Amino acid sequence: MKKIILIGDSIRMGYDKYVKDALAGTAEVYYPEENCRFAQYTLRYLHDWKKRLEWPENADLVHWNAGLWDVAEIYGDEPMSSLAHYADMVRRIDARIRLLFPKAKIVFATSTAIREEGYTGIFKRHNAVIERFNATALNVLADTDTVINDLYAHTVSVPTECCSDMTHYNTPEGAAYMGNRVLSVICPLLNISASEIKLENFTLENYSADNIGF
Repeated sequence: MKKIILIGDSIRMGYDKYVKDALAGTAEVYYPEENCRFAQYTLRYLHDWKKRLEWPENADLVHWNAGLWDVAEIYGDEPMSSLAHYADMVRRIDARIRLLFPKAKIVFATSTAIREEGYTGIFKRHNAVIERFNATALNVLADTDTVINDLYAHTVSVPTECCSDMTHYNTPEGAAYMGNRVLSVICPLLNISASEIKLENFTLENYSADNIGF
């Protein structure tokens, strides 16, 4: 069977089990039990997750994202990460994945769109900022063979029933909306097919609110 690793923030946590269930019997799907948070956090813990969770070195594909934590603004301050820092992290994560999983195809997913009108607390995100960070990541990866999964474009206009809040898609419908997009990218790359998931029989991974984060 093919071996697939999914890495990412709370957006990944919304679709990981959907992808795993859809590929049951076709591919082994691995992912952390935690939110991968900032790009720098992902870089720091990649090798730890591989060792502790026994991810296969001969993985066929790694699909990853990072950015929504990096663009977060608190108390009206600037984004948590600068564009220069984010660019450096994306470059280094891409290189680290190639080091840890030398046979894997790599897919980078752009950070998803958010519903700005729903942000009423101390945490803010802005789509214009997300677009700048996405463009920066794509520029960094332009000279590599990393495949781009444009989840931002996929979420600019999304059915209301898919949304669990202004940021996430942690509903069965959201898992299908995001998971099917991920499957549409990774399956052709590995020449595999996904099974149909009936939402009435599907349950999300059992993540807690504290685990998912902001």
